[in-house]
Amino acid sequence: MEITGHTVELLEDPFGVLNGDRYEFFLQIAVDEEDELYTENGLLLKVIFSIVNEEPKILQYYFIERSTENILDFALEEDEEALVKDYCKENLSVEEEV
Repeated sequence: MEITGHTVELLEDPFGVLNGDRYEFFLQIAVDEEDELYTENGLLLKVIFSIVNEEPKILQYYFIERSTENILDFALEEDEEALVKDYCKENLSVEEEV
């Protein structure tokens, strides 16, 4: 699995009930044709990512087939989850769109 780009948006908390900051990432994902995640329509990974007391955490994620917007029922492996967490942590700037 390779992350080829992303969009990120800071999620607003208008009532101030949540601790820390939350971000919504849409990661563009490339996988090998032989991977069970492979789809000809392209693949996105939606990630809700938080930073509380400088501690980064993935709160939720799911795979989306890009052209159909269907949600795919797959989980990240431990090493993939670490890759996604590190990527999100390094790309928190909401002005950036790759």
